[in-house]
Amino acid sequence: MPAPAQLFFPLLRNCELSRIYGTACYCHHKHLCCPPLYLPQSRLRYSPHPVYATFCRPKESWWQYTQGRRYASTPQKFYLTPPQVNSILKANEYSFKVPEFDGKNVSSVLGFDSNQLPANAPIEDRRSAATCLQTRGMLLGVFDGHAGCACSQAVSERLFYYIAVSLLPHETLLEIENAVESGRALLPILQWHKHPNDYFSKEASKLYFNSLRTYWQELIDLNTGESTDIDVKEALINAFKRLDNDISLEAQVGDPNSFLNYLVLRVAFSGATACVAHVDGVDLHVANTGDSRAMLGVQEEDGSWSAVTLSNDHNAQNERELERLKLEHPKNEAKSVVKQDRLLGLLMPFRAFGDVKFKWSIDLQKRVIESGPDQLNDNEYTKFIPPNYYTPPYLTAEPEVTYHRLRPQDKFLVLATDGLWETMHRQDVVRIVGEYLTGMHHQQPIAVGGYKVTLGQMHGLLTERRAKMSSVFEDQNAATHLIRHAVGNNEFGTVDHERLSKMLSLPEELARMYRDDITIIVVQFNSHVVGAYQNQE
Repeated sequence: MPAPAQLFFPLLRNCELSRIYGTACYCHHKHLCCPPLYLPQSRLRYSPHPVYATFCRPKESWWQYTQGRRYASTPQKFYLTPPQVNSILKANEYSFKVPEFDGKNVSSVLGFDSNQLPANAPIEDRRSAATCLQTRGMLLGVFDGHAGCACSQAVSERLFYYIAVSLLPHETLLEIENAVESGRALLPILQWHKHPNDYFSKEASKLYFNSLRTYWQELIDLNTGESTDIDVKEALINAFKRLDNDISLEAQVGDPNSFLNYLVLRVAFSGATACVAHVDGVDLHVANTGDSRAMLGVQEEDGSWSAVTLSNDHNAQNERELERLKLEHPKNEAKSVVKQDRLLGLLMPFRAFGDVKFKWSIDLQKRVIESGPDQLNDNEYTKFIPPNYYTPPYLTAEPEVTYHRLRPQDKFLVLATDGLWETMHRQDVVRIVGEYLTGMHHQQPIAVGGYKVTLGQMHGLLTERRAKMSSVFEDQNAATHLIRHAVGNNEFGTVDHERLSKMLSLPEELARMYRDDITIIVVQFNSHVVGAYQNQE
């Protein structure tokens, strides 16, 4: 029996449901903005156990549900005004311009723009950016959470500290430890560049600091003090793995503070992917765990744009990942370790932080849940064991690290969660950002592909271009401009305000059916500085 409509829309009444239905689904191009009116499994990062899957994927469409009752018969169109659209799109945007000279070196990064557009409520994505103060370089990252936002929040706060500590020389680590030991002020390690919404968990700060201190103490003990060059790739891998290990350990140990105990358990039982870039001069390292992506925008000699992928998705579309998983488990699990393109038939990314349900033994899971707070014990997600769970761990947080030496033609880097890549091709992403940064798109001829275009449609396209040229740019942030296209593009590759308005006015109950959370960081490089590095060699 399908669940009644009231279960899906408990806050909506007759006229409200009709109004939303008219807003969301009245469209001249239904194939563009009206996907199936249920949330298919492919849209869920974590597919619930079959017992609990009914709510997430009803067997019949929304239209069939609404036909059981009488609603207002005439669909009405309610559109957001352009200022309202801009207010939504710009609510989470952030920009940072790097000083030309920071006292150590001239930076190869001009600055970055970032933004987020939620689909989940609350949003499960996070972002971070910081300058390393005791070493050279800048860190930037996007984090995509699933089964809640707890893990992505914790990773966004903590991972950069683990990376920065991993990059510190032995002498600096000793100085920091001695300062803590004697109660003196600590050397600042990171300068954060955060939007006011990008918060820190004050309640867990002491716990997080103690875990980080244990890590640097171990690094001190392992290092003999000999001055050796630090391998950035190794530092990134060690930082990812160590943080994931600490998340697991903190959940197993628990905490006398009931609130903090519940927090560390939520972090461990939820999950998050991470895509992080470390930029130091012309040395660009990208560490990726999961299915967010890093894309380099390259400007060719003729002015055109090409995309260079600097990360690999860790999911069922990656043959190497499939092979890795099968080799790590007995042959008799070859058909069960990945089912329906998901890890054990449940999880889309094959690498992630947290997600201890795919890492801990069954006995450990039961012990922690039984001794944990009632809220955890009542959570259906934590209670069941994944099917065919024989030889854990099935999941790892170890990143795949890619190195790229920057060239003058490398103009920018896009880091984004999979909410962007689900809606746009990588070449379109790079072209839109490149044209935005250079202002070239005003001079390009209008391309309509193989579509038959009426005179009225062509007039509309020309009118839209004229409006753009008169206002130069509607957006002052490259990430915002990219989100505008990701949500509002029509079949001609231009932003359709009507479509954009519909997508942004969807209520929380429906937004996730049409798209995922989108988080983007666009890093712009200083071509003159990059070229000067090359000339020095």
